Amino acid sequence: MIGHLAYAVGAPCPTFVLDAGRLPREDSALLAHLAEARRYLVSAGGAHVLKIALVEPSAHPMFDLDYRFVQALPGGEDLFDLRGSCGHSILAAVSAAARSGMLPRLVPGARIRVHVRNNGDSVVCEVDRVERDGARFTVTFVQTSPVPFGALLPAGSPRTVLAAAGERVEVSLVDSANIYAFVDARTLGVPDQAALFAAGPELLARLERIRAAAADRLGWPRGGAFPKIAALLPGDGGGLAARAVTVPGWHPSIALTGVVCLGAAVGVPGTVPWRIAAEHGAGGDGPLEIETPGGRTAVSAVTTAAGPDGDGALLWATVARKRVLFQGSFVLTPLSHLQFEEVARCLALSGAAA
Repeated sequence: MIGHLAYAVGAPCPTFVLDAGRLPREDSALLAHLAEARRYLVSAGGAHVLKIALVEPSAHPMFDLDYRFVQALPGGEDLFDLRGSCGHSILAAVSAAARSGMLPRLVPGARIRVHVRNNGDSVVCEVDRVERDGARFTVTFVQTSPVPFGALLPAGSPRTVLAAAGERVEVSLVDSANIYAFVDARTLGVPDQAALFAAGPELLARLERIRAAAADRLGWPRGGAFPKIAALLPGDGGGLAARAVTVPGWHPSIALTGVVCLGAAVGVPGTVPWRIAAEHGAGGDGPLEIETPGGRTAVSAVTTAAGPDGDGALLWATVARKRVLFQGSFVLTPLSHLQFEEVARCLALSGAAA
């Protein structure tokens, strides 16, 4: 079986892309195969590769590619979370699928329509530019029908108070692309953007405890990767500043799904992101600018106006200027000495890029 490595700039690690058509459909058998594949990667120096994308041509006429995300968890090669999605990995999967011949060769203007099997999302990846070692995309998460704001709130309200290790913290649980818990960093004693980006293990541990409480609220296991969490406050240059948590620590920037979820959350009256954005007019009709430790990004979330019931709806959210680097392909089994060296070379590239 052929494996591929691709890295979406801003992600915490590369994505390991596999052909879903060559793997078992039943989860327990599938995870056994993925555990074996991870052992090969780890033995070649790839313990840092914790994102797996399973792809195949879609049988649905609306889509080009079916995609399923698997989050590998630290602590063992057989630990996985199948619950959520990953926008950076979607782009890595599109790049790898085109390189392998599963999709036509990428050209500027091409639109690849992806069906996310984890949660049913529809994602359009438009190619802006093709480079020797990768491509640049504009990504749009499209709703098949308008999603009322109320349906984006899994806790049933814009804000929820969670009990986390003896402290009560107000968060907004928002479900768009992935479920996120958004918290105002100032309520955790973080005064400004500089302090947020410089924060170390103490704040990380507090956010992990809040995330665990959010998992309890949703009825999800604490040891998984979802829901995600991000601390927010007004950005120094306008927009919002965000510090996000990933597996297994601080995210170098913020997940693509986190950008999409944050863009949706700013449009929902009463949420923590809406309240912070309203302090200095961020969001509104234009793109929402988001400052992270890894740089600046922007999202445009398109919504309908509030109807007679006072509830608007999300139509789509778009993120531009996303770059993917393709890092190589290799045969997984059996690994000859030369194939092992090729795996190690690809992993060295992926480590340098990340």
